Amino acid sequence: MMVPILPREKFLTTTTDIQGCAIDSCATNSCDILVNGGGMVGLGLALALAGEGFSVVVLDAQAAPAAPAALQVSMIQPLFDSRVSALTEASRQWLQQLGVWDALAALRVCAYRDMQVWDADGTGAIHFAAEEVHANLLGHIVENRLVCAVLYAALQQQPTVQLRNGCALEAATLATTAGDYSEITCNDGTSWRCRLLIGADGGNSRVRTLCGFSTREWSYEQQAIVATVRSERPHQHTAWQRFMATGPLAVLPLQLPEASEQRHSSIVWSCDSALASKLMALSDTTFNQRLQQAFELRLGTMEIVGPRLVFPLHQQHAADYVRTGVALVGDAAHTIHPLAGQGVNLGFSDARCLAGVLVQAKRRGEDLATLQTLSRYQRQRKGPNLATMLAMEGFKRSFGSDNLALRWLRNAGLRLADGQPALKRTLIRQAMGLSL
Repeated sequence: MMVPILPREKFLTTTTDIQGCAIDSCATNSCDILVNGGGMVGLGLALALAGEGFSVVVLDAQAAPAAPAALQVSMIQPLFDSRVSALTEASRQWLQQLGVWDALAALRVCAYRDMQVWDADGTGAIHFAAEEVHANLLGHIVENRLVCAVLYAALQQQPTVQLRNGCALEAATLATTAGDYSEITCNDGTSWRCRLLIGADGGNSRVRTLCGFSTREWSYEQQAIVATVRSERPHQHTAWQRFMATGPLAVLPLQLPEASEQRHSSIVWSCDSALASKLMALSDTTFNQRLQQAFELRLGTMEIVGPRLVFPLHQQHAADYVRTGVALVGDAAHTIHPLAGQGVNLGFSDARCLAGVLVQAKRRGEDLATLQTLSRYQRQRKGPNLATMLAMEGFKRSFGSDNLALRWLRNAGLRLADGQPALKRTLIRQAMGLSL
């Protein structure tokens, strides 16, 4: 039996940033939508919904992001975030629509105009250039923590949003009757009632587990090493990727506030787990030598200028993204190999689509939580996500094989594609997330 719905006035009408989920005067509060997860996708979705008049609560077990001003870097102390994302033009446009892109760009982003991809075991290579599609750039490399910082700061200005950090979701009872609220309990005993629960809480989604979503998943038996490096030669605003039998190495350009400085990059080195463990055990000096060798000294010598982090790689996909009263977005619904940097872009596409579906339902006077409403989101996003995941799986398997015939085919394919301007233009626009 559902607890009677609290009147809307029980929802606090001023934005609240509460560390540790301090209990306010109401033991239980109500809202339209509760987003579990305060990463880039969850915060972006919350901001999109708040801008359309929904009352939104964001729960996150982690502490609140630092204020944007506290994340400035300089030539003296270039402390870039080790975790970065390659935002497509479509993702940038969405952040622009949310009103946060200018704030992000004012901190630091790095546009890349070219992309160099080549096979370590052969002569196959392809070069993508923005000018081939009459564009100024292909995308932007951004630090994940900066994206979270500007989104969080924007949410703090929204009167219909509550931000609850240091607060973990413990239990959820979904409504089964139209118009009822779902009941959410946190680890400190505080409770919430929401029309719709959204899981934006990553690959180990608590919402997905509590609500009984099934997934298909498998390990790549690989790990990704990420770090910031400084190179001898400028990165030329180019994203680089070398495919090796043990996994791909990506070198992504970063930009300090000083416009002349173009020597910092972020590496994402995906490799077999055994090799990753050996690389992580190396001293910085020896690791630098191995990195330079793997990258064929394309940018001269390279040195680590920040911590090395490592995380396991696996792929998973939820059989369904929605149930009555709940929806999954981003990594909670699907995780993907980082070789093409599409993870956050797929998540932003999920968020943009779900926000559009909910806004439309609101304008029509429809119940946000019904399967009929939420299935519109699933129908629009499941197919494109699966297609991207299958493509990345194909790339991973193809370039991870040392079969002589397959090696010849992939090198021939790269050379052929590089010589076909029309095909390259199509691939570039797809990579930018733009319609053909």
